[in-house]
Amino acid sequence: MIIDSSQDSAQADLPAPACGAGRLPEPGAVEAEFAGADDTLVQRRWMEAAVAVRFEELAPVAAFAVVPGRRWGPGWWWSATTGRHVMHGSQAMCMQLMILDRDPQVVSLSARPVRLIWQDPDSRRTLTWVPQLFARYADGRALLADCPPTAEPAAGRAARAAAVLEAVCAAAGFAYRRLVPPDAVVAANVRWLAGYRHPRHRDASGLEQAVLEAFAAPRALMAGAAAAGEVLSALPVLYHALWSGRLTADLARPLGEHTLVSAGCPDTARDGTEQEQEQYAR
Repeated sequence: MIIDSSQDSAQADLPAPACGAGRLPEPGAVEAEFAGADDTLVQRRWMEAAVAVRFEELAPVAAFAVVPGRRWGPGWWWSATTGRHVMHGSQAMCMQLMILDRDPQVVSLSARPVRLIWQDPDSRRTLTWVPQLFARYADGRALLADCPPTAEPAAGRAARAAAVLEAVCAAAGFAYRRLVPPDAVVAANVRWLAGYRHPRHRDASGLEQAVLEAFAAPRALMAGAAAAGEVLSALPVLYHALWSGRLTADLARPLGEHTLVSAGCPDTARDGTEQEQEQYAR
């Protein structure tokens, strides 16, 4: 019997495996299922697929569920990193797409590109799990991630799957994380800046250099925008620079006219983004 352990499984009423007790499958025995070139499903050993398959280029292996009565359904996120749309199935997933899209070390993103399949060593049942996100980093690192709606620890089937995925990803040189939602203020600020992520805002009205020079020394947001030129023209450029990390601000505080904005440093921005991801990973 195959138990689909994906987040929106229609078989959610099936009993979950016991958490914390039980053996994990050997990484070499785990299978990976993904969409081939002609959209037919391909199944290979996970350890082989992790090396050979460019998961960032694949279409979702499973559709996101549409639940009648739910106010939020599947949608598309336009990625400034890739210039392509990435599917998402929840507000929590969309938020994590924004955070990863803003990370200067992330070079590609995809949604649900692989289904992992294994036999539970204790029950002998065949289990599966479809991680929600895949991210590739500039140094070649790869991340499979799920996006729970709360910071509560995983429980039941999700906890068991997380333990399996963490082990098999580590064996393949990948990372697996549960990316929990950021603080509400951080989320609001990232959503606001994401509205200015498109490259057209980078040098709108030819003000890019003036905006960057205005914040060569730390300065209040609105004062710097006024110093760069006409405020309404300078603000989109300023927000794009904050999105991209060329300017920095404390996103743990609400963005406003008195927010202190400083020049960004690529290395500092990269380290800060990784620390933020670690903070919201569990």
